[in-house]
Amino acid sequence: MIRQDNGVADPVERGEGGTGMALPLEGKVAIVTGGGRGIGRAIAERLAAEGAGVVVVDRDEATAQAVARDLASAGRRSVAVTADVGTTEGRRRFVAAALEAFGRLDILINNAGVVRVHRPEDVTEADWDAIMNINCKAVFFACVAARPHLAAAGGGRIVNIASIAGKEGNPNASAYSASKAGVIGLTKSIGKELAKTGVRVNCITPAAVRTAIFDQITQQHIDFMLSKIPLGRFGAVEEIAAIAAWLCTEDCSFSTGAVFDVSGGRATY
Repeated sequence: MIRQDNGVADPVERGEGGTGMALPLEGKVAIVTGGGRGIGRAIAERLAAEGAGVVVVDRDEATAQAVARDLASAGRRSVAVTADVGTTEGRRRFVAAALEAFGRLDILINNAGVVRVHRPEDVTEADWDAIMNINCKAVFFACVAARPHLAAAGGGRIVNIASIAGKEGNPNASAYSASKAGVIGLTKSIGKELAKTGVRVNCITPAAVRTAIFDQITQQHIDFMLSKIPLGRFGAVEEIAAIAAWLCTEDCSFSTGAVFDVSGGRATY
């Protein structure tokens, strides 16, 4: 994988499997933000396995490159982009990378996010603004940046990764819960706005999924989250990826502005 000077790796072409069967996302091109690890990586791998070319976006160059290399070794089309989704330049970069490498854009997965657990009295304005910028503002403006290209593709898909916390709220996570509620709200709005363009916009609200993000929160908070899940376990990244992939297919034709729970029974509405 040869890295270009603009932080974008050269694409690697996917080999044909020889089965003669078209994959669900064959010929599609997807951007996955926060694609270097956790849920984002699982989604990138699932979309690639279903035939999509994948633009792996992450602030950490090494993780983005590692995912792109793994996809390439499996014969998948892939590009690694180092970008901060919380900046206008970062969003411009990953959209431009998709168009430069593949000539089109069909799918946007807004997965990048941060978790901060604070008592309300410990939350600073800087904390609040940083969480809102990455978790909510960046999602909206990524949708705006991708919108014309998705419409031009003749029926694009946007999948925003929210959280069950956006529905129910989590104690000591006010800013995070509010930011994810914002993602649910903007998904519903943009879904209506783009309804007649052929672009479908939906979001996923997972309950806790065990990833490296658990390193940022206390065991007490982890135990609380587990206690709220009727199935008695955390979700797996592959389970989130499976629903994300379906939302990107032609089978998802009559759902837009919708919220899909992957909560182990936790959701109450």
